[in-house]
Amino acid sequence: MTMKQWFSSWFDTEFYHILYQDRDESEAQVFIERLTNFLELPKDELIVDLACGKGRHSITLNKLGFDVLGVDLSANSIKEASQHQNDRLHFLVHDMRLSIPDVKAQAIFNLFTSFGYFESMEENEKVLHAIHSNLNPNGILVIDFLNAVKTINDLIPEEEKQLDNISFNIQRSFNGTHIIKQIDFHSDNEDFAFTERVQALKLEDFMELFNKSGFELIRTFGDFDLSQFDSNSSNRLIMIARKK
Repeated sequence: MTMKQWFSSWFDTEFYHILYQDRDESEAQVFIERLTNFLELPKDELIVDLACGKGRHSITLNKLGFDVLGVDLSANSIKEASQHQNDRLHFLVHDMRLSIPDVKAQAIFNLFTSFGYFESMEENEKVLHAIHSNLNPNGILVIDFLNAVKTINDLIPEEEKQLDNISFNIQRSFNGTHIIKQIDFHSDNEDFAFTERVQALKLEDFMELFNKSGFELIRTFGDFDLSQFDSNSSNRLIMIARKK
């Protein structure tokens, strides 16, 4: 399976959502509330939820009073998210490497490690240039990414998860550039194998990307409570950047 195929196929399956069904929804909601309070975003401006999945963050933002556009490459995820559409909440199938036509937003959120899927830094630059073009002057970009240093140090090489009568066998590794998760399982008399590959981007990598793409990093946090970031101990790398 090629790199391009892994995210376009895996994210579009029901198995992806089965494996990650234990996400803490209340934690996600509190995070969004803290984040928007910190940013003091005006309610009359658009927020784009980039790589929104089934729209859980988009829905929360909309309930807080924001005008929201959720976009994702997965047609199945967008189909499900679209059930929640209203006058101030819309969804669109879209590749994050391309600008969204006719969209200018005050903020673009890229949450839950929805970045670094690619092989090259040039592809990451494409994403950031697209985001830059879709932001208002001085618009805000928020990227919630894994803390690569801690993730690599704490890597669990092998794990088995039993969910919905499916036994997911998971193997994790780091090849020097990417954190790799191999997922094998059997369902309905068929064997499946998927691979997740995420670039092990560190804060200094993002700072270089921001500089090349017209962004200024203005704040970092290390968890959903918006605590101070520490490369050795923080679970997350949450970055707030402003369009230059």
